[in-house]
Amino acid sequence: MARNQSTPEQQSVRVLKVGERVRHILSELLARGEVHDEVLTAHSVSVTEVRMTPDLRNANAYVKPLLGEDEAVVLKALRTNTAFFQREVAKRLGLKFAPKLQFKFDESFDEAARIERLLNDPKVVRDLGEEE
Repeated sequence: MARNQSTPEQQSVRVLKVGERVRHILSELLARGEVHDEVLTAHSVSVTEVRMTPDLRNANAYVKPLLGEDEAVVLKALRTNTAFFQREVAKRLGLKFAPKLQFKFDESFDEAARIERLLNDPKVVRDLGEEE
């Protein structure tokens, strides 16, 4: 049987859709407290993004604890329970291969705050002032 040929645009859309489904599954598991870990049940953890590799075998899940508290402890707990998360994602996703998960901090909020501080710097505000 001939293999289904798809364009790079369609593949990237599929990768994005699968990544979003994985993000929803992880968020649901964390929100419902289905992970039997004291650290994860004590913290509210947001899964901000999941980036999949093009072959859908690896997934980087970017997480952020609420208010940025105890980031190292939360990340360690997530990494400790990676096998549980992979098993649940595989069960709910229904793909031929289950993606291998890696948890990482989402540093985009820190970067946005840094840029905001730079833009509010008096020297920059003076340069960005409205022209008359």
